[in-house]
Formats: sequence, C-alpha cells, structure tokens
Amino acid sequence: MTVWTPDEWTFRIIEWIIKALISSIVLLTGFAYMTLTERKVAALLQTRIGPNRAGPLGFLQPAADGLKLIFKEELIPGGADRVVFVLAPIITVIPALIVMAVIPWGPTVQLLGRAVPLGIADLNVGMLYILSVASIAVYGITLAGWSSNNKYSMMGGIRSSAQMVSYELALGLSVIGPIMLAGSMSMNDIINAQGKTWYIFLQPLAAIIFYLAALAEVNRAPFDMPEAEQELTAGYHTEYSGMKFSLFFMAEYIKMIGVSAIFATLFLGGWRGPFLDDATMQAIPWIGWLGILYFWGKVAASLLFMIWLRSTHPRLRYDRLMAFGWKVLLPLSLANVMVTAAAMIDLTLMLWVVAALVVIGVVIGINYYNRMRTVMSGAPRRVVKA
Repeated sequence: MTVWTPDEWTFRIIEWIIKALISSIVLLTGFAYMTLTERKVAALLQTRIGPNRAGPLGFLQPAADGLKLIFKEELIPGGADRVVFVLAPIITVIPALIVMAVIPWGPTVQLLGRAVPLGIADLNVGMLYILSVASIAVYGITLAGWSSNNKYSMMGGIRSSAQMVSYELALGLSVIGPIMLAGSMSMNDIINAQGKTWYIFLQPLAAIIFYLAALAEVNRAPFDMPEAEQELTAGYHTEYSGMKFSLFFMAEYIKMIGVSAIFATLFLGGWRGPFLDDATMQAIPWIGWLGILYFWGKVAASLLFMIWLRSTHPRLRYDRLMAFGWKVLLPLSLANVMVTAAAMIDLTLMLWVVAALVVIGVVIGINYYNRMRTVMSGAPRRVVKA
C-alpha cells in the first residue's frame, strides 16, 4: 500500500477536484451542443434546414434554449408528492454525471514535472462501479411518473422500469467477455489489454449486444418507449416544465456520452490508437496527449451513429421491444459468455459448446416457426381439459 506525505495528499486532492470540474464542464457543454448537433444532423439526413437563427449557423441555439427554460414557469400538480416530484430529476441526472469518474480519457502524461493520469480515478472494480451507478437512474424516472399523480406519467414510469431492468441483464452479461479477456474490471487494465487487438474484433457479438442494450438504457430510438410522445402524452415527464423538464433531457444526453465512452473503452481500445504504443510513448512523452483526441473521436463517432439511428429507424412496438430483450439479447449474451469461457480454457471445448448452442438454437427456431405457422394459418388450438 502506497503511503503519501501531506504534500502529496494536498496535490492529489487538488488534482481530483480539477479533474472533476473538467469532467463536469465537458459533460454539461457536451449535453448543450449535442442537442444542437442532433437537430443539425437530423435535418441533414431528412433534407431540412435545422436551427440557423440564434447566432452564426445556429451556434447559440443551446444558449437560447437554456434561457427559455430558465424563465419558463415551473408548475407542480396539485395532487403530486412535492418532495419526490422535485427530487426525481436530480436523482436521474446525478448518476449520469458521475458515471465517467472511472473512465480514463488518455494515458498517464507528464505535467508540471509530475506523472498525471488522464482520468479521475482508477478503481480495480471500475466496471462494477459503472453498472451500479447506471442502474440508479431508473429510480428517478419511476419516481417522476409516480409522484406526478398522473396515470399517463405513471404508465410511462412503469414501462421505463420494466424496459431498463430487462435490458440491464443483457448489458451486464455483454461486458463479461471483455472482463474475462482482460482479467480485470479496471478500465485501465481493459484498455492496456487491447494494445494489439481491439475487443470489438474478438467480441463482436458482445459489442453489438452492449450497444443495443445501452440504447435501451438511455431511452434512445428505437427503444424510446418510456417517453413515447405519440402514445402516452409525454411519458414519465408529462407534468414537468422549466428546468426540471430540462434535467431529464440533460440526463439522457449525458448518458449518451457516458455509454459511448464506455463502449469505446471496452471494445475500441479507449484512448489507444496510432503512435500510442508503449514504446513510442516512452520515447516521446508528450505524444500521450494524442490519446485524448483518439478517445473523444471514438465517442463522437458513436454519438453520430446514435443520431443517425434515431433519424432513420422507427420505434419498436412495446411487446416486441420486451421480447427482443428477453428472447434475443439475453440468450445471445449468455451464449457469448459460455463460448468465451470455453475458448479461454480450450479451443476444442469451444467448438463443442458452439455446436451445442447451434443445435439448441435450431430446435428453438423450428419450434417457434411451427407455432407461428399455426397462428398464421388460423388453425384452432387444442384445448386440454382438466
């Protein structure tokens, strides 16, 4: 265990405070300009103009939206639980702000004659911390629907809790593959283990499952059923206005940045890229700052893909959304864990496991096909009497 002197403690505390402030500023600024980016990119994809009035090329549109929400009247329904109604948006946004605490933005660099890691904290259970914090947000959404004393808000909150709990299972299982390959839950260890090959090439199925489950976790299209404006007025935030309303969307956009950063760390090598191998960084110490550019470039690419998906893909029907989570993503994530574990033990064992899973999949597929053919043909089902 490392024993720090009082001067070292002082320096570390100041370092953590500065890093936390930088992370908060980046996330809040990213939230503001993600709203503008989404409107601009969606307009480009759908042959529209998009916002272009507030400032040059609409660059001040987020500031205009913020001022509008600050001065907008805030209402609390008469029958609402006032304390929970006010706390629910805060409970939703805080996990989104602190989930980035264990994700490194870059390697350790030299700054003012000291080695400074580009990240707030390096926990040996970093992935467990991320899963724990991410699961808290569902409480804020559920409590927002319940405290509003509105049946539509309540239905939106219940649907949100059902969806997020369901997809959290597949999300949690999808990260087991990278953890097994790296042999650690530390995000730094997972990045360092991808020095030669990114895990998206070794765990492509886990990467796809993680990304789809993450979209459902942050309530992004085509998994945005908790809001579903066309069906439930506006979902769990129907009764909210002003800054309380904006906190929900702040949480959504910041979580988009967070899950993109986690995806880049687990499957895209994090801050690693060209010229950032260990030998080059030892020979040229300042080149480590390039890792920040690589890391946020990968995050930006993921965010643009999310916007593209929302602008082009229709929303799933709710029963199909839940069936997709339980009947497709969950079995596939379990199968991926089994195959990964077998491959790490013995390749022959992996082949046997894959063959067994293929047989099980074929049997289930044939059974499902026969059931659907019976339903589509309109044949009466056999009723067994007691």
